[in-house]
Amino acid sequence: MLFLSLWFTLTTAFSQEKDNVVWTTQSNNSAESMPVGGGDIGLNLWVEKGEVYLYIARSGTFDENNTLLKLGRIRLQFSPNPFACQTFKQELILKDGYASISGANGKIKTGIKVWVDVFKPVIHIDIQSNTKITTTANYESWRFEDRITTGKENNQNSYKWAPQGVVKTLKDEIAFKDGGVQFYHQNQPQTVFDVTVKQQGLTEYQTALYNPLKNLIFGGIMTGKNMVAAGNDAGTYLNTPFQGWKLKSKTPATSEHLTIALNTCTTSAVANWEKELKSTLQNAKNDQQASIKWWNNYWNKSFIYIHAKDEAANQSGRNYQLFRYMLGCNTFGKYPTKFNGGLFTFDPQLTDSALKYTPDFRNWGGGTHTAQNQRLVYWPMLKTGDFDMMAAQFDFYLGLVRNAEIRTQAAWGHKGASFTEQLENFGLPNPAEYGWKRPADFNKGMEYNAWLEYEWDTVLEFCTMILETERYDKRNIEKYLPLIESSLTFFKEHYTYLAKQRGAKAFDGEGHLVLYPGSGAETYKMAYNATSTIAALKTVLQRLIESPSLPENKRSEWTAMLKTIPEISFRSFQGQTTISPAKTWERINNTESPQLYPVFPWRIYGIGKPGLDTAINTFKYDTDLLKFRSHIGWKQDNIFAARLGLTDEAARLTTLKLKDSGRRFPAFWGPGFDWTPDHNWGGSGMIGLQEMLMQTDGKKIYLFPAWPADWNVHFKLYAPYQTTVEGTLKDGKLIDLKVLPESRKKDIINMINQ
Repeated sequence: MLFLSLWFTLTTAFSQEKDNVVWTTQSNNSAESMPVGGGDIGLNLWVEKGEVYLYIARSGTFDENNTLLKLGRIRLQFSPNPFACQTFKQELILKDGYASISGANGKIKTGIKVWVDVFKPVIHIDIQSNTKITTTANYESWRFEDRITTGKENNQNSYKWAPQGVVKTLKDEIAFKDGGVQFYHQNQPQTVFDVTVKQQGLTEYQTALYNPLKNLIFGGIMTGKNMVAAGNDAGTYLNTPFQGWKLKSKTPATSEHLTIALNTCTTSAVANWEKELKSTLQNAKNDQQASIKWWNNYWNKSFIYIHAKDEAANQSGRNYQLFRYMLGCNTFGKYPTKFNGGLFTFDPQLTDSALKYTPDFRNWGGGTHTAQNQRLVYWPMLKTGDFDMMAAQFDFYLGLVRNAEIRTQAAWGHKGASFTEQLENFGLPNPAEYGWKRPADFNKGMEYNAWLEYEWDTVLEFCTMILETERYDKRNIEKYLPLIESSLTFFKEHYTYLAKQRGAKAFDGEGHLVLYPGSGAETYKMAYNATSTIAALKTVLQRLIESPSLPENKRSEWTAMLKTIPEISFRSFQGQTTISPAKTWERINNTESPQLYPVFPWRIYGIGKPGLDTAINTFKYDTDLLKFRSHIGWKQDNIFAARLGLTDEAARLTTLKLKDSGRRFPAFWGPGFDWTPDHNWGGSGMIGLQEMLMQTDGKKIYLFPAWPADWNVHFKLYAPYQTTVEGTLKDGKLIDLKVLPESRKKDIINMINQ
């Protein structure tokens, strides 16, 4: 037993070190950068032609147009230059959450540590050399003047392809101040929020609507104890002109420390922002221990380490860890991690050579929340036990409930929060997707959009995640009940409203709501009783009724609604019964597979559940699904295969999903259907690997339901009821298993070799 425990410990330590990313040559450009971060800050770090670069990004830095702006670029130069030679190493040290760079040129040897304080918005750059060198730190900005954005460049903001007049990215304020370089962006009074409110006929409610862009100021200051202002310079990186503000060593030194403190706040006075920034800078300590401890705990909390003869399997395990690192860099952000690049986007022409725009660019917007994509970023956090990280996503929706309710009341005169698929960070539909060229009498609550019309139900996935955190970790979810209940109220009220518009009866002959018109994701349009919506409503209602947080006097209301939800429809292929995407529909618009949403995310079908054969038939025989099948981007076929116990297909699709990205950093996937690095690509990969390894159903915990027996693995995952499961599969046998609490061990069902 002692030997097993020692092997267990050594394997974990070896795996963590093995998963470090190590480069021994410098990079060619920002596409070959390495992600570094913590708290709510992300850096792209690379060394190019002997100079060290890093982009700075932070959660919530939205400008007037709702572009998620970067906070600039830092460029470090050295004289004499230790990086002007071939001896070079750059490493992402996962266990401790930082990056190191080392270089040697002749007798000069220099090491750089780049780390972010997990608990304070502060970036630290430590430079140590064996001989005195001069360091120049250049703060570089492409927002030194106003920039008119045209054509596809507006895809980075909320106007997208339908700008109203001239759209400008307004300049930042940048200056030498207090011994450093201070930089900030202050949103002007008129923003895309005002444009959207007017477009959607909500002007009379404007003062009651939450506006996150109003009075927003964000930026920071770069300082160094041994550094002084050294003038300005200018240049072009790729196709983007920039100006620079230099700090330089007062005298050559063997040690330098750069501090970059950031601040984001809502205030109409720059002086207030500066006061907060100064406080952050004064409290910034070059003490990494608390951040290292946080990262150590993060990795010990949950992991999947694969040691297989199949190199594709090993890549999947490693890239699972690398992507989880990227997610961990926004643990404490006010806003959720964006599916379309997160905090780690880089110059867009390196993703698409036609897009010669600034580093602020990302496709599908900055403040626009695309729910079908966002959900895949957050589902895997249940099994990793990263419940704190999920709060930003939950609070995002909670903060928008009032706006969504006002929108519903204004458009249709009934209650409930209507959340659309392309949702702005102020709770209204994206204005381009809502449509500017609308028929005069078109329903003002509707998006005039062939893909998005009648698609309301993705909010219910986030409602379920909230309910799951209560089940997994006994989280207090009382503050989220208004979100869950208002989201359900919308469906009850809206489809009653639509039925009464058609005739005298609100329900069909069996007493069920008629969910028409509806939408099976963005794919099956003008659907009658869409399966994805039915599965969503049944699941959320059942979980809500079971929740100990729900007041007793509310249970009867939601129990009554549950009885009104229609049953899922079926159809046949090759004589096999399969799940239908809806009872009927008019057209197919996209390539999603909502007929399998009852498998995931709704988990109505799966291992040990009734109707598994019907779900497997759907995966195998549905001609639409066979045509749509892929591992790219947000595709979730790997998850379906895992949930259905189809081991070979789950392994094939998940290893394709989690294989090295083809970029220098292995987990910079994309663009797929969205952007690079594609976070819903990584999230769906994580979910698939988790579901191959462990599934739960009530109190039951199924181990290895779709796991190849020859994939050796050491794992630790979370299950409902405050349970952790840690084990090692070696040569097809479960050689160690630790379940906490131990009373849950009786609920384990080991499916390996079954």
